[in-house]
Amino acid sequence: MKLTIKEIAEALNIDARGSLDTIVTSVEFDSRLISEGSLFVPLAGTRDGHDFIQSAIDKGAVAAFWSKDLEAAPEGIVLLPVEDTKTAFQQLAVCYQETIAPKVIAITGSNGKTTTKDMTEAVLAQQYQTYKTQGNYNNDLGMPYTMLHMPEKTEILILEMGMNHSDEIAFLSKLAKPDAAAITLIGEAHIENLGSRAGIAQAKMEIVAGLKKDGLLLVPGDEPLLTPLLTDLSQTVETFGLTEGTIRGDIQLETKNETTFKIHETTFKIPVLGGYNVKNALIAYGFGRYFDVSEEAIAQGLAAFQLTKNRTEWKKASNGADILSDVYNANPTAMGLVLESFAQLDLPGRRLAVLADMLELGPDSKAMHAEMANFIKDTYDIIFLYGDEMKALEEALRKAPVEVYSFDSSAKEALIQSVKETLVETDSILLKGSNGMGLSEVVAAL
Repeated sequence: MKLTIKEIAEALNIDARGSLDTIVTSVEFDSRLISEGSLFVPLAGTRDGHDFIQSAIDKGAVAAFWSKDLEAAPEGIVLLPVEDTKTAFQQLAVCYQETIAPKVIAITGSNGKTTTKDMTEAVLAQQYQTYKTQGNYNNDLGMPYTMLHMPEKTEILILEMGMNHSDEIAFLSKLAKPDAAAITLIGEAHIENLGSRAGIAQAKMEIVAGLKKDGLLLVPGDEPLLTPLLTDLSQTVETFGLTEGTIRGDIQLETKNETTFKIHETTFKIPVLGGYNVKNALIAYGFGRYFDVSEEAIAQGLAAFQLTKNRTEWKKASNGADILSDVYNANPTAMGLVLESFAQLDLPGRRLAVLADMLELGPDSKAMHAEMANFIKDTYDIIFLYGDEMKALEEALRKAPVEVYSFDSSAKEALIQSVKETLVETDSILLKGSNGMGLSEVVAAL
């Protein structure tokens, strides 16, 4: 980034206090990340960001948005007076994106957003200068932050859009104005706030709010809740799936470390397991074809893509056992899919799983946890359950031919000790649960 204060002030209609020739090379709202040339954005939070202005100056900040009394402002920094620093931050992101003018892809969904983003970036990077959402920066702060940190030569910007409530995706879509967009799937994440899967489907469809009128929308072909929401759209709609869709993947072989599938007569490989990951790859394929990437280049990108940490990641336990860590987040659809895929693998020894509570499921939470028994049946040897909601699954597994050990949410150390004592070198173990349950600590301990 290289913007002058004059350019920023004119773009946002701000009367800057200080040198208009000052050059801004980055934008940060965390004073700890400030470097020489930064514009500091003091946000409201547990503590007011304005309280950290001196720390920002000491670290090299040359300018700051400012919504407090100017009389109380410090010396030695250009001030950009605004009514709301967060809004100004978002507006600056839009202005910077318009300056760089990349094509924009938006990805949302109850599960698979980050994996799909990673696959899409790997595919499009075969032909374009790309930049993608880093980590899970996918909300009304994280997405503008991504926009402001894209390199000046970016040709395609790939944005992940997350949500907890209705209207959030619409806001993000209108900010980003994507050329193409995708909904990975409709699950149960945040159903506590949205009431039903139908409510979740409507919230995810908000991604069309800012989608270019002649743009592309990719949606799962096996999701009837979306069908009535697709009528009267001006955008091109493509569907994807393993059994239904205009983009259809036919799985040929699934192993621990890769899945092979065909689209028409072309063979593709992805370095991860699971039919659900093939669906994510179909989205990346759809974006690739939309932006005129050849099938050969798409195949090369998919074969080489790298997952963001903690998404279906294989690790080795200290005793040599295989660990499949999928502990970033969980909802019933996602947990069922990974349980099913793990159960289908040809593994040398016992098959174990550590399953933790899925959060924010609302009044039907216990029933949704109990339904996970359908994906366990007689295919697992030992199941460890962690959390109060998982008691419902413990009850559902009472008659199943599987050993079950249950731990309440205050007994993580006991869980870790029990898993360590049980796990042997030839075992394979899956760990899955909501991020708030902290199963990453269990993975680290193993």
